[in-house]
Amino acid sequence: MAATQAKTQPKRSFNEILSDQKTRGIIYQVVVLLLIFWAISAIAGNTIANLQKLGVEIGLDFLDQVSGISVIQTVIDFDRTGSYGRLFFVSLLNTLILSFSGIIFATFLGFLIGIMRLSPNVLMRAISGMYVEIFRNVPLLLQIIFWYTAVLKPLPSPRDIFVDGQEIFVTLTNRGFLIADIIPEAGFGATVFFFLFGIFASIVLYKWANARKLNTGRDFPLLWTALGLIIVLPLFIFLVSGAPIHFEPAVMGRFKPNGGIVLIPEFMALFLALVAYTAAFIAEIVRAGIQAVAKGQFEAAGALGMKRRYILTKIVIPQAMRVIIPPLTSQYLNLTKNSSLAAAIGYPELVSVFAGTVLNQTGRAVEIMSITLAVYLVISLFTSFVLNQYNRRIQFVER
Repeated sequence: MAATQAKTQPKRSFNEILSDQKTRGIIYQVVVLLLIFWAISAIAGNTIANLQKLGVEIGLDFLDQVSGISVIQTVIDFDRTGSYGRLFFVSLLNTLILSFSGIIFATFLGFLIGIMRLSPNVLMRAISGMYVEIFRNVPLLLQIIFWYTAVLKPLPSPRDIFVDGQEIFVTLTNRGFLIADIIPEAGFGATVFFFLFGIFASIVLYKWANARKLNTGRDFPLLWTALGLIIVLPLFIFLVSGAPIHFEPAVMGRFKPNGGIVLIPEFMALFLALVAYTAAFIAEIVRAGIQAVAKGQFEAAGALGMKRRYILTKIVIPQAMRVIIPPLTSQYLNLTKNSSLAAAIGYPELVSVFAGTVLNQTGRAVEIMSITLAVYLVISLFTSFVLNQYNRRIQFVER
């Protein structure tokens, strides 16, 4: 019967289809997408045609060529005989390590300074306010150069402190921060396993605690439980296993220390500048987020006899996160992109090595810049996706 009625329904005219707002919106979106694809293809086609006229090759075959470049800091093994492709991954890992560690420490410092800005203690408010105004208003490039040239470079050299053959466990010189090599022994894998298990269990507990709070309204000591699973349990396994690691100190050579784990001054200057600069903005975001929570929340919790730190951690900050997360995402993206300023002091990250040295040697501007732009785009989109997922979750929990 329904099929018969469908067959007898009159067909809509083209004008009637266009008069439907939803259909018209779909058509407009399709037309815009086609125009974008046409523009991209036209630009790409013209670029390739012009390069071919100039005799410039297009392709990624250069990634297999020997680079002949040495890098002062690498996470994976690399020397002058390595290819440009491997050099790309070396510089990418340096960028990711700098960005990730900077985000972690800048978040912690920014939250601390932001809470201090609202402290009833006048001295703490003054110190935190001075910090924000200084580091937020000085250009980041100047801060990087200051840490590198005025703080780290004037430090004494290893030759001024140590003699040939002397063992070095921990030291800070103008060559960087040096610590002894940490060599794992048999049984250390159990510690790593329980550490990873603690992280996985904490994530599961986090989801369970949120569901429990929605159903019963009762809190779960998630922080202390997570600390026990991630730190205390692996530490206990580590001690029971007989502390299965040993330290192999660096040995002072004729010109520099040999061995050990080194954080070069270029990395330290960038890390300190990025953390200090970004933390100042995060502090203001945290302050604004906390002040966005109604003052009645503070007063009601205080009337129940709750201490200030519990009011902040249990009531105010969870509500403030819905205001904090969107601008916080922008600061994470800015920190990642600001790491490209490493070229100013020669830290071997993606822009200075791949989009700088490799580009000058190969002349493959189109390929190299396209890869570099795509990498930063992927990193930014991934960061935004993760934080947006978290933001949607806390918005759902509040509803």
